[in-house]
Amino acid sequence: MNTLILAAAEEPINPVLPHTSEIIVGLIAFLLLFFVIKKFVSPRFETLYAERAAKIEGGIEKAEQAQAAAQRTLEEYKAQLAEARAEAARIRDDARIEGEQIISELRAKAQEESARIVAQGQTQLETQRAQIVAELRGELGRLAIDLADRVVGESLEDEVRRRGTVDRFLSELDDTAAPAVK
Repeated sequence: MNTLILAAAEEPINPVLPHTSEIIVGLIAFLLLFFVIKKFVSPRFETLYAERAAKIEGGIEKAEQAQAAAQRTLEEYKAQLAEARAEAARIRDDARIEGEQIISELRAKAQEESARIVAQGQTQLETQRAQIVAELRGELGRLAIDLADRVVGESLEDEVRRRGTVDRFLSELDDTAAPAVK
């Protein structure tokens, strides 16, 4: 052994290179550790990775489904909103048309009432005119008889003669008044 130590002592020792026995023990420990990791640890990491990837993909899929459902709901909401706006516009148009009909009906009723009032007024005026003309004829007849009595000097007491004279006088008066009115 002395010779080995001497032989080793004669060889120069390289501090960077480890001894061969250390390399062999290190290699065996590395292979043993590699085998344990490959056999037990790596499959466990793979299953955890697969589970986590499935959860993430499921979450993404659920998110996409939720987004699609939200998009469908939004489209339904927009359709309902558009339908409600169209309904409101239709109701406004119907109300406007109905208002115009009510206004035209009220105008027609007002015109009918106005025409009725005017016709009633005309009738009333005609009646009053006829009454006034009759009163004036009677008054005018009496005045004419009184005047004729004074002018002629004879009494016109006979009713038939009186009426004939009054009617003749009034017709002459109407004939003279008619051209002035026209």
